[in-house]
Amino acid sequence: LTFSLLSVTVLVSFGSSMLYGYNLAVVNSPAVHIKAFYNATWSQRYGHGLAPGPLTLLYSLTVSIFALGGLVGSLLVGVLVERYGRKGALSRSALLVLLAGGFMGFSQQLGSPEMVIIGRSITGIHSGRCYWGCGAGHDPFLNLRGFLGLVPSFFICLGVFFAQVLGLPELLGEDRFWPFFLSVVVVPASLQLLLLHCFPESPRYLLIERNDVCRATNALHQFLGTLDVQDVIEEMREEQQSLSSMEMVSVRQLLQDHSVRWQTLSVVVVNAGMQLSGIDAIWFYTNTIFENAGVPASQIPYTTVGTGAIEIVAGLIGCFTIEKVGRRPLIIIGFCAMGFCSAGITISLLLQSTLPWMRYVSVACVVGIIAGFCMGPAGVPFLMTAELFTQSHRPAAYIVGGSLNWLCNFSIGFIFPFLQMSAGAFCYLVFCGICFLVALYVYLIIPETKNKTFMEISHIFA
Repeated sequence: LTFSLLSVTVLVSFGSSMLYGYNLAVVNSPAVHIKAFYNATWSQRYGHGLAPGPLTLLYSLTVSIFALGGLVGSLLVGVLVERYGRKGALSRSALLVLLAGGFMGFSQQLGSPEMVIIGRSITGIHSGRCYWGCGAGHDPFLNLRGFLGLVPSFFICLGVFFAQVLGLPELLGEDRFWPFFLSVVVVPASLQLLLLHCFPESPRYLLIERNDVCRATNALHQFLGTLDVQDVIEEMREEQQSLSSMEMVSVRQLLQDHSVRWQTLSVVVVNAGMQLSGIDAIWFYTNTIFENAGVPASQIPYTTVGTGAIEIVAGLIGCFTIEKVGRRPLIIIGFCAMGFCSAGITISLLLQSTLPWMRYVSVACVVGIIAGFCMGPAGVPFLMTAELFTQSHRPAAYIVGGSLNWLCNFSIGFIFPFLQMSAGAFCYLVFCGICFLVALYVYLIIPETKNKTFMEISHIFA
């Protein structure tokens, strides 16, 4: 059973989270080429190029539209899973990525910036449907829940790293390759489509939601590799009976329920704080940040890849230590590290004109922000959203957390270039303050949930 859980988690995480991570970082390397394409296309259409302000606005929309698509996708998860099942929803979502890859891949040939924006929004819909659709499960193993919860965040780091590597000048970082670079998303989506055929539908979905005992039994035979699955069937039968007598709470009811107000507020704080910490600004605009820090242009792509390698290591550390050190230490240390490093970037940018070696401090602080994020804040908020609520409240909590996550993602991606132009080095102090406030909230309010059942966690809050 442990092997089955790991294999399914790895499969779903590889396709969904790798795509999510890739799409976070894929617009960083070809930013100059995409802006040049937008400017040239505008000049051909209207006889004049775009001014810096409108060009920044159009590119910011290209970057951040991914998050708006994610918001739409996360809101559609429940309907699609109920109609098509887990496997069916994943398959149909992967087909969307193939369509998005076509839009982005042929955008330059057809002279259409709109196709890039549409493709980005479609990949966002896929990420919202898949990544946020994985969390409404039950409590399989207390000693594996944290590890399995952080596996997706590790694959996000891996996706970011692949985008950084492929964006090197020796690979797809040249001007003529940027449409193909954006359309590489079809590769993991196609691989996921192929691998999904090796797995049956979720036994829990088949029995509890479809009441199909025969198919659920066959699926369990494949997952567990044994013919004796009656005990598991009986456990799911009991869960089916308990769920049938349980009234699911709507988002409005969740927000009005005073008995879970601290859990709801905690979901709001950690999910909003996760995106408002500035990590998306780092991933979306890494090259711009390094350029402003004075890193030579020829060294920027390789410096960016180095940060990606470090975030993979940090993600692994988080995965393999969460069940030992707990959720609270990882998320508190992660946010505090990000806060200190955000302040460090501000100081280094202010002093780099007089102290040239401060550019290396800027690079170290960017690495520190990414490492701190990948160790805890990257995955623990998703895990906490599931752990802080019982089954009746959990779907509504995921809608609240997912919506906030995507809205904050969009806000940072869209606003950061203008914030950077207006506030300069001081823009990072905004992220610094948010990180420390979230860490303080977690320290004061949220209990440790390691090795506790959902009911035990609920009683602690009560």
